Amino acid sequence: MEPNSDLPGEICGPGLKFINNRIEDLAMEVSYDPIENTGKIIFNLSLIPNENLEEAISLFRNAYRAGLSVSDKVRFFGSGARLEGLTIPDGFAGICTMCTITLDGILLRRGVPIQPVGGGLVEIVDRVPRRFTHMILYRSTTIDPLEVLVAQDLTSILRVMKEGSGTILANLRECHMEAESLVIGLLDDFSSVGFTGILEVGAPNLPILGVPANPQYFGVAMVGGTNPMAALKEQGIRVVTKALKGVMDVAEMGSIRDY
Repeated sequence: MEPNSDLPGEICGPGLKFINNRIEDLAMEVSYDPIENTGKIIFNLSLIPNENLEEAISLFRNAYRAGLSVSDKVRFFGSGARLEGLTIPDGFAGICTMCTITLDGILLRRGVPIQPVGGGLVEIVDRVPRRFTHMILYRSTTIDPLEVLVAQDLTSILRVMKEGSGTILANLRECHMEAESLVIGLLDDFSSVGFTGILEVGAPNLPILGVPANPQYFGVAMVGGTNPMAALKEQGIRVVTKALKGVMDVAEMGSIRDY
């Protein structure tokens, strides 16, 4: 059975819905507290052939150590398990990982004026992020931008892990400048609990990684939550990833460091 043969056709619910609307809907369900490590987070779901599961775990662990995954949080499902209206197909394992958009959910729930901008590719040179080379705006697509870019085989995540230079998946949001101290504090809280996905925080009214900011806003760029799965695809492993799949209690997830 093909890994996507059991995926529901209306993955974002009935009717046409742009990704920025999907983000807003899920944001209202986020209750994650990074300090207490409790509450609900947004997760991505990937399907991996069972024979490649150990390889996937090893690569995910290495990606986390290299700072190329959002978080160490992970949960595994076996064939036949039901999750958000999806049955994991025979011969495949389901891997749930934290989605970067969890941050957007926390900020929105705390009343921070925020604009999710889009997802794209960031050029890395000597382990330093340089610029966005591609960007798909959330308001202009009904498919998650990172899913689109992975399908185009434009990443070089394995090379970044080995050599420190290449192209990775990332996303961008803008926050109002009056909330700068609150956002910085929240990002510090995230970092203290293993959230490794912060690429760069821009200054108000100035471009971030080559992308202009709207007046009175500053940008926050973060690694894409599907980077480890894109790296698996680079290795020739069949993987299907559905970003923004739903919400999950973080207490149900473990750490990739324990596998």
